[in-house]
Amino acid sequence: MSQSPMTRCPLSRIRLFNTFFALILIPILFVACSQNNVTEDSSLKKYFDSASLSGSFGMFDNGQGHFTIYNLPRFRDSAYLPAATFDILQSLIGVQTGLVKDDSALIVTDLTSADLTSTDGASADRAIANRGPVKADSAQLLSGQLAATPATAQVCDAHMITLQQAFQYSCEKAFSQLALRTGKDTLKKWIDSLGYGNKNISGPIDSFWLNNHLKVTSDEQLGLVKKLYFDQLPFFQHTQVVIRRMMQRESNSNYLLSYKTAVGVKEDGHAIGWIQGWIEENKHPYFFVLNLESTSSTLDVNGAGIAILKGILRQMEFFQGKK
Repeated sequence: MSQSPMTRCPLSRIRLFNTFFALILIPILFVACSQNNVTEDSSLKKYFDSASLSGSFGMFDNGQGHFTIYNLPRFRDSAYLPAATFDILQSLIGVQTGLVKDDSALIVTDLTSADLTSTDGASADRAIANRGPVKADSAQLLSGQLAATPATAQVCDAHMITLQQAFQYSCEKAFSQLALRTGKDTLKKWIDSLGYGNKNISGPIDSFWLNNHLKVTSDEQLGLVKKLYFDQLPFFQHTQVVIRRMMQRESNSNYLLSYKTAVGVKEDGHAIGWIQGWIEENKHPYFFVLNLESTSSTLDVNGAGIAILKGILRQMEFFQGKK
């Protein structure tokens, strides 16, 4: 393994604003960077090769202030559509603004204009009334985000589901409806204030995180989950607690594993997968982002993706409670 400097800190500037959307620019460092705190680990390539996938992996050891990275240029510089990882930000906004109270709040997945009661209801009503048939390219994205098990399809096709279910199963119908209720102006203000990715939300309000206009790097994704863990995002503490609770997937006496998965399709038809979150042992958090790419338009992030993640974590001697 060779040493290499991290040339850029993830999301080194973030803007906060109050309830009335008065923007205040303040610098907030997501992850402390230095010239010697990055180890490039090429041995992790075997996990990608074994699944015939390309990609990158990054982990930040918060206690040591140290990164371990596979494929540093891709991790740091290459940006991709966030797909369902955007559910993290959209859930934060939904809880913060009161559209959904917490993770138990119910979301109707096939709302009509009469169902919408948000402060942006009028604009959302018009959006639904005028949206017409889903375009072919949007339909492809919305129908193929996850290698669905019967349980996934059953949950996401339900008329009404909880925010927790929508989040865990990446139910795009539910988050499309939530985006319509939130409204484009509100979403844009939060995205701009956070400096999220390239901040481009062009296209339909109910799917802009899937259309390859909004893009984010792995470096930035890691910075976001680190700030979420420490209640350092510009949201109420309660709001961040709710989203952290939804991200928790495995918990026992040795470790706590929390993550969000996503799959989207690039402009060239390649599938992009994300798994981002943290693993905690002995109250010490380690933040990670796994980015995957397939040469086909499908990618089993919940199968091959999780297997890659856990293989890497085992190589790093996690899951034993000894970190």
